[in-house]
Amino acid sequence: MKVCLINTYDLGHQPFGIASPARWLEDAGADVTCLDLAVECIDEEAVKSSGLIAIYLPMHTATMLAIEILPKIKNLNSYAHLAFYGLYASINKDFLHSLGGKSIISGEFEGSLVKLYKELLGNTVVDNLAFASLKRQKFRKPNRSDLPNLNLYAKLINSKAQSITVGYTESTRGCKHVCRHCPIVPVYNGRFFVVRPDVVMDDIRQQVKAGAKHITFGDPDFFNGPGHALRILETFHEEFPKLTYDVTIKVEHLLSHREKLFLLAETGCLFITTAVEEVDDEVLSKLEKNHTRVDFVEVVKATHASGINLSPTFIPFHPWTTLIGFVELLSTISELNLIENVASVQLGIRLLIPEGSRILDLKENNQFLGDFDEKKLSYRWKSADPRVEELQSKIYEAIQLGVSKGLSRREIFEHVWILAHNACEKSVPELPRDLTGGIHIPAMSEPWYCCAEPTDAQLAGI
Repeated sequence: MKVCLINTYDLGHQPFGIASPARWLEDAGADVTCLDLAVECIDEEAVKSSGLIAIYLPMHTATMLAIEILPKIKNLNSYAHLAFYGLYASINKDFLHSLGGKSIISGEFEGSLVKLYKELLGNTVVDNLAFASLKRQKFRKPNRSDLPNLNLYAKLINSKAQSITVGYTESTRGCKHVCRHCPIVPVYNGRFFVVRPDVVMDDIRQQVKAGAKHITFGDPDFFNGPGHALRILETFHEEFPKLTYDVTIKVEHLLSHREKLFLLAETGCLFITTAVEEVDDEVLSKLEKNHTRVDFVEVVKATHASGINLSPTFIPFHPWTTLIGFVELLSTISELNLIENVASVQLGIRLLIPEGSRILDLKENNQFLGDFDEKKLSYRWKSADPRVEELQSKIYEAIQLGVSKGLSRREIFEHVWILAHNACEKSVPELPRDLTGGIHIPAMSEPWYCCAEPTDAQLAGI
């Protein structure tokens, strides 16, 4: 039986979540076709001829884009068993069932997809199945041979503003933390699973052979298992001393393992993405981030001392946002000389509250929470101050316009800075000068859309 694995969006990366199950299914005898609609057109013949079509949903944007393309897929093949898998599959299981999804799989999904394939091959009736597997499994080297060329994906823009081909892998899945707003928590509930170092290295080797000069480790938190991570890095740097990489690490872990930052710098780490979210300690406490504003400041100092660039991410618009609080966030970014480090999209992100979110457990949510919006797959919420809602809309539009015009991060930040102060009816202070000396802060060419709705351009592209 033919199987078609479909990805719609994975932050500009060649998806591990397609390549990994492709290997497992092929080992089980399946004839697998991988489609990445983020960078290629749909292969109509592959869809028409498949008995199992499985769509990968690693994040909110991917899910929204999958819903957009689903009518075309069903029109091409209404007889195939339609499955959804990945982090956002079980979170949205009822809605996905209503769209025709017969199997909804999340957690450690490779083994579950193989089981589904074998049941279909044996003519077993499988309907309205939904589960999240948290069984430890023995990972295998992903098969990336059927995916588009790495050159079609997001690039690293290095300190010389050069575009570098990037590979992507994962050394762990899940997370041992339970931050209240995080979409990983409803599925993994504080658990994480490691990918064997030999599998990680095999995956890196095949991508280096395909042209990768930089590797993104896509773990939700690279230091969930610091010993495991450092063993991989030592092998990685010994084998590929000229390659660079980036990782994602919590503020909390960057502080508790600050002595390891120098090893990261020595082994080629260019930047660390860290989910700061806010600089208001009361809000951070509500989100259960386990760090404070002071901790964030300390992390900025520690990473700067190690020579590693920090790439903070934020959720500036949430039910507790105030006009003054937003200005304070911008001021903190400015005071810490991070204007060029923060992707512009981070300044306008609005909190998403999907099904299963621990935000729903807050006793105060009746003060701001509305009904569930099936079109956006998120609960509606409104700020107590309508001026905040108006500001968020203006800032989002300013960011979209700035990005479309090719403005720099600093130029877009200046627009946001003015809008925020005008909203507070305050005079606009002059921003400090650019201290980068013309050196480009290393960053990915693809903005971070993890907690944002897909843009009109993304929806049009699909």
